[in-house]
Parts: sequence; structure tokens; C-alpha cells
Amino acid sequence: MKKIAFLVASWVMGLCAVAQTGDPVIMKINGKNITRSEFEYSFNKNNSDGVIDKKTVEEYVPLYVNFKLKVAEAESQGIDTLSSIRKELDSYKEQMVIPTIVDEAYIEREARRTYENTAARFEGQDLLTASHILALMRQDATAEQQAAAKARIDSIYNVLKAVPKDQLAEKFAELATEKSDDKGSAQRGGALGQFGKGMMIPDFETAAYALKAGEMSAPIKSTVGWHIIYMTERHPFESFEFHHDNIIKFLEQRGIKEASANAYLDSVSNERHITRAELVDELHKQMMEKDADLKNLSQEYYDGTLMYEVTKKDVWDKAQEDQAGQEAYFKAHKKDYVWDAPRFCGIVIHTKDAATMAKVKKMLKGVPEEDWAQTAVSLNNDSVKFVRVERGIFKQGDNTNVDKLMFKQKKDLKQMEGYPVTDVWGKVYKAPRTMKDVKGQVTSDFQNAQEQLWVEGLRKKFAFEVYDDVVKTVKGK
Repeated sequence: MKKIAFLVASWVMGLCAVAQTGDPVIMKINGKNITRSEFEYSFNKNNSDGVIDKKTVEEYVPLYVNFKLKVAEAESQGIDTLSSIRKELDSYKEQMVIPTIVDEAYIEREARRTYENTAARFEGQDLLTASHILALMRQDATAEQQAAAKARIDSIYNVLKAVPKDQLAEKFAELATEKSDDKGSAQRGGALGQFGKGMMIPDFETAAYALKAGEMSAPIKSTVGWHIIYMTERHPFESFEFHHDNIIKFLEQRGIKEASANAYLDSVSNERHITRAELVDELHKQMMEKDADLKNLSQEYYDGTLMYEVTKKDVWDKAQEDQAGQEAYFKAHKKDYVWDAPRFCGIVIHTKDAATMAKVKKMLKGVPEEDWAQTAVSLNNDSVKFVRVERGIFKQGDNTNVDKLMFKQKKDLKQMEGYPVTDVWGKVYKAPRTMKDVKGQVTSDFQNAQEQLWVEGLRKKFAFEVYDDVVKTVKGK
């Protein structure tokens, strides 16, 4: 009697728990409860706008059961404990956790340090905004070339000297665009943008710092040639507060938020004497407790990872390698593999001249079809490619050259650049000759058939139960 009373009490407590959470169990797979919210999340995600093959809740239930059975099989094989899988799952958790633990104090310290390092490099010197005109001169230039570069820069300078001061900036930009050998800055009227100490070659920098805003230098020589410099603006290096937002943007572009989170994880894990993965796992669990959607997303990633690995291992890879099984499947379902229109089976050949094309065709006589492409390109060597080949099974519309040469369409040949001679080698067939002609489709169908048999076995291997009364309460979007 006491035992019965205990069981009844437990049952009532369970109902109360369900009532409190409002998230009843919708199915049980291999002893694991699946809540309605988890199922609803998957159902709505896979039946959202844009999905072509939408399912009703009733249609989706068996698909979801099959999905969870594959996960159960993966867990029974210990795939979830493999180091490669653990590493992938831990990496996913980090990706979710890191954005939530960005350390703003760390970022501010790095911003301050960046500012101070930059300010120290400028050594209290002004920031400059200037333009230049360059007469390029190689360091090994002959005396004649040196004289020509000097004469050219002097000619430009003499023009600029005659310009009224209020028109100098405009004229300088005009001549920089037309005459400067620095083609990058020439596109901007010679503008170099803002720079400071240590950012330009020494001779140029010295001459630039000697100028006031609105002033132009005489021609000065550097390691790359002759320059005329126009100083647009100069001012002291501004405060940290002035540059703060731009420094933050600069650091964010270089991953400062992630760096701050990584520093936090390393610091806390060392302080608590736990591994980084253990800390991430704790933080991830806390996040899932607070956010149901995040919990469902994480579960989906875990399940999807295991489902993929076990299906690949037990079905896809095996079916891919099972040539005898594919052949038997093709023979048993041959009526399913018909072509709606003839196909050209062969190669499209592109050569550098007609003589090479004739040589290729002569070589191909008597060669098995599977060796055509390799035989044709055997004329190539490391330095010269005399022949290019396109191999495949083409229906009308797949290839312009096949359309023209084999399907007799009124089209122009589409010649490959550098290969003016184009022809084909092969035949047109009305139906697949062997499985090889439809191998891709057969392999896919065979894999699907094997997967269906596998799932049928999982349904017998693992216990599962679906609670239809809860299914009826599922809400779609």
C-alpha cells in the first residue's frame, strides 16, 4: 500500500512539474525525454517561409523520431566521446560563449596602450596632412636620367611658383594628377592623407616638417626621386578622448572583443585551476538555462553533429564503396534510370592548331572510353599545354560546342582562349548503357535505400514512444 501511495505521489509531482514548466514531454527516445519546446523549435525551423516541402506536425513527427534514433545510435557507439567530436562541440560552445564575456575594461586598456604607443612614436611632433608631386628616379639612374628628372621637377616647380597663393592648392592638385609619377596619390590630386613622425622616408619627412600649413617646398631629393610638397594642415597629436572611438573601431576590426574574451577565459580558468573547456562548459550551461532558444539551438548542433558522423560512417561511406551493391541496385531498378532526351557521351577537345587536333584523334582510335581524356592530354608537357579537354555526359543545352557538333544546333562554336580548334570525340546515346552513365544518381538512390533499411533497424533496436496528446498541442508559426 505504501509503495502504491509513493508511486501515485511521484506521478502527481511529475504532473505538477510539467504544469509549472508548461513544457511537457512529447516523445521518449531510448530513455531520453524530448520536450515539446525542443520539437516545436525544430518543426518551425524546418517549416519556415521559403521551405518548399513543408510538413504538417503529424508528418514531421516520424522524421524527427528517425533523426533522434540516429543520435541515439551515435551515442551508443560512443561517437560523442571521440576527441575530434569533443573538440568540435567545445569549439561551438566557445563561439556561443565568447560574445557574452567581452571584457570592456580589457578593451579600454588596449585602446589606451595603442594611443600611448602611437603618441610616443610621434615624439610630440605634429600630425601632417600634405600632398606631393614626384619625379621618379631610380637610385642607379645614369647621370643623364638624373638630369632629366631634376629638369622635370624644376619645370613643374617653376609653374607652381608663379601661381597666386590663394590658387596654389587647386593648381598643385591639378599638376599632381597630370604629372606625378606616384600614380596612387596622383588619383587624389597628390594627397597623401594624414601622417606623422616615422611614417615617411627621412628626407621627405624632414622637408615636410619644415613647412607651415599652406606652404610649398622647393624640390627635395629622396631615395625614390624628386618631390615637391604642399602642406595642407598640421596640428598637435590630439588627446586620447579625441581618438577614442576611432581606436576602438580599429581594434574591433582586429578582433579585440574576441581577444578580451579569450584573456578572460584564460585568467579565470587559471585562477580556479580548471581547464578552459570546463569553464566554457559552465558558462554555456548557464546561458542555456536562461535562454530556451539558445538551449534548443545548442541541442540541435549537438544532435546534428552526431547524426552526420554516424550516418556517414554507417551508411554513406559504406554505400559509396559498395560497387557491387550499386550494380545490383541499378539492375533491380533499371527502369527508373531513363533519359528524357539523348545524351552525348564523350569529350570536347580544344587544341592550339589543326595538326594537333588530327594527332589527338588518331591517338584516340581504339582507346577505351575511360582513357580518352588522359590520352588526349598526354601531348601536353610541363611548359606547354597543347590540348584542353572537357569530359562528361551532355544533354542538349549543357555545352554549346556539343550542341553545335553533335546535336546539330545552329550555334557558333565557343572556343577556349588560346585554343582556336574545337572538336568532339564520342557518341550520342538514347539511353544509359551501363550504371556508369547514371552513376551519380544511382549512388545517391542506393545511399537513400541503405539509409532507409538502417533506420528501420534502429526503430527495432531502440525503444521510443510518441505522446499523441502532446503532439496535438504543438504550435506552428
